[in-house]
Amino acid sequence: MWPAYLLPSLLAAPSALAAVHEVWWNLTYVENVNPDGLSPRRAVGVNGTWPPPPLDVQQADSLLVHATNSLTVPASLHHHGMFFNSSSWNDGAVGVTECGIPPGGSASYDVDIPTSKQTGTYWVHAHASGLYVDGLRAPFVIHATKEPHVYDEEFTVILGDWYHDEHEVLIKQFISIANPGGAEPVPDSGLIYFAQNGSYLGPKAGTSPSSGTAVGFNENATLPFQPGKTYRLRVVNTSAFAMFFFWIDGHDMRVIEVDGTDIEESPIDLLTLTVAQRYSILVTARNDTNANWAVHANMDTDMFDTVPDALNPNSTASITYDASKDITDLGAIAEYSDVDDISLAPLETVSAPPATRTLELEVFFDTMDDGTNHAMFNLVTYNSPLVPAVLSQMTLGPNATMASAYGPQSFVFDHMDVLEIIVKNGDAGKHPFHIHGHKFQIVSRSSDYTSDDPSVITMANQTNPIRRDTVQIESMGSATLRVVMDNPGAWLFHCHIDWHYSVGLAIVIAEAPLEAQKFANAVPAFIQDNCKALGHPVSGNAAGHQDPMDLSGLKLGPYPQRNGWHSKGIGAMAGCVLTAVLGMLTVVWYALGGHITEEEQEKEVRAQLAAKERRGKFFGLFKSK
Repeated sequence: MWPAYLLPSLLAAPSALAAVHEVWWNLTYVENVNPDGLSPRRAVGVNGTWPPPPLDVQQADSLLVHATNSLTVPASLHHHGMFFNSSSWNDGAVGVTECGIPPGGSASYDVDIPTSKQTGTYWVHAHASGLYVDGLRAPFVIHATKEPHVYDEEFTVILGDWYHDEHEVLIKQFISIANPGGAEPVPDSGLIYFAQNGSYLGPKAGTSPSSGTAVGFNENATLPFQPGKTYRLRVVNTSAFAMFFFWIDGHDMRVIEVDGTDIEESPIDLLTLTVAQRYSILVTARNDTNANWAVHANMDTDMFDTVPDALNPNSTASITYDASKDITDLGAIAEYSDVDDISLAPLETVSAPPATRTLELEVFFDTMDDGTNHAMFNLVTYNSPLVPAVLSQMTLGPNATMASAYGPQSFVFDHMDVLEIIVKNGDAGKHPFHIHGHKFQIVSRSSDYTSDDPSVITMANQTNPIRRDTVQIESMGSATLRVVMDNPGAWLFHCHIDWHYSVGLAIVIAEAPLEAQKFANAVPAFIQDNCKALGHPVSGNAAGHQDPMDLSGLKLGPYPQRNGWHSKGIGAMAGCVLTAVLGMLTVVWYALGGHITEEEQEKEVRAQLAAKERRGKFFGLFKSK
C-alpha cells in the first residue's frame, strides 16, 4: 500500500502511472455560436459550451467518456482512429456498433488505450443524425510515454468547415428531387483554431472572442512562439466536406506523424488534409522577433460544385513573436499539390503481407429510381440496418458467418485474413475513405484505374508501406489497401464526407464473427437498452429475424434507374401513343365534317349550368337560395 504522504504527489502525476481518465459529456444545444463572425446559429456542444473540450491523455491511461444525450435526436460518439480491440461496441458507429443514444439516454465509451497501444493525434465526433456537421467534434491527443521525435512544446491545430444552416435543413436540400445532380451543401466558412494541454487558446491580445465561445478563430487565433524553440503542431481536419491546404509563411515544416503513425522526419512545403486526416509537423521558430507570420488554411474549392460569391475559402491565423509587430502574409502559393503519403516511411517497420482475400469497390453516384441522387459501391447503396451488426454477430450463432445476415453491402472475413481492398473512384470528385477498428497499408495507387498503362501505377515500398486510417482517392484513381483481420467485431468502411455517407457510400466488415462471439458477455447493457428505447430489435439479422436470409422489413434501395424498356416505361409509352392516336382521329373527324349541332351544343351548356346551380355558386362557397 502507498504511504499516505505520497498519495497527493502520485495523484498529481498522471503521466507517470496508468490512470482512468474519466469525463462526463452532456450533449447539448448551444445558442448564438458565431466562430466566423458572420452569422450566429445554434450548434451542438458539450456541457453547454462550444466547441466541445479537447481530449488529452497519456499512453498509459484508459479513457472513459460518459455521454448523456440532452438533444432532440439520437446521438453517438466515435473516437476516430481508435482500434477498440475485440470491443467494437465502443466504436460509436450507429447501425454497426450501436443504435445511438436516444434523447434523454446515456452511454459510456471505454477507450482502452493500453490494450490498443496507440499514441498520436486523433479526434472524436458524432456518428449519428449529422451532429458533427453541427459542431459535435473535438481533437483527441494521446501522448507517448517516450516520444520518438524531439521538440520543446506542442499545439493542436484544428481545421474545419462551418455551415450557417443546421444539418436538418441542409440534408433535406441535398437529398431531394430538386437536386438530382447531388450537389453537396457548400460550407459558408473555413475555421482554424488552436488547443494546448487540453484547452483551447483564447483570442489574441486586442481582439474579442466570437459570440458564444471564448476561443480564438481565424484572424483572432494565434500561436505564441519563442525564438529558437521547436514546436510540434498536430493538425486535424474535422470537416464534414472540405479538404484543406495548410502552410506557414516564413517557416519550414517537417512531417513526423500520419494518422497516429510515427514516421521518419520528412521536409514538406504544403500539407493537404482531406476530411478526417491528421498530420504532425515540427516547426522550428525563427531567431528574430521582427515580425509575426501568417498561418494559412485554404479550402480546396475544386470539391465544390459551385463557389458562392460570398464564400471566402481561405482562413488565416498567425504565429506571434511580438504582439506589437505586424503580420507578414506572403499570400497565396503558386500551385497546390497533394501530399505523397506513400513515400513516407513509418518508424516501426511492418512489411505488407500477401493478400489472402480481395474486395474490389467501385464508386458511383447517380440519380436513383426515386429521383434523388445517391452514392454506391458496386452499384449498391448502403442503408443502416435495424439491428446493429455487432448484435447480429453476437446473437446469430453459426449463422453469423453469413454475409447476407447483415444486409446488403456487408462482407464477412475470417480471423487473420489479409484483406486487400481495391477502391476505384469512378466519381468526378475526390473522396476520403476511412476504416474503423484498423489502419490499412497503402500498397499502391493508380491515377487512372481504367488504363492498362503501367506508368499510371505508383507502388509503395512493400517492406514498410505507410499505415493510416483515412486515404484520399482522386477522381478516376484507385488505391490498393491491405489490412489484417486481427480485430474481431463489426467495422464500418466509408467515405468520410458526411454528405456522401448519408447517401450510402459505405460497407460493413463483419470480422471473425465466431471469434467476436467469445466476447458477447462483455457487451454493456446500455447497447441493448438504447436500441429498445429507439424501437429497434436487439437480436437476429439486420432486420431482426432469426432466419439470416429473411430481410423483410429492412429498408432497401433506392436503386439505379433502369435503361431500356420495362413495365412502367412500356405502360407510359402505350398511354402516350393511344392519346396521340385519339387526337389524330378527332382532327380527321372534324376535317371530314364531323361536328355537333347547335341544338346539341345548347343542350350541353344548359346541363352544365344546371349542374353548377346544384353545386352552389362560386365553387360552393356561397349557396343559392
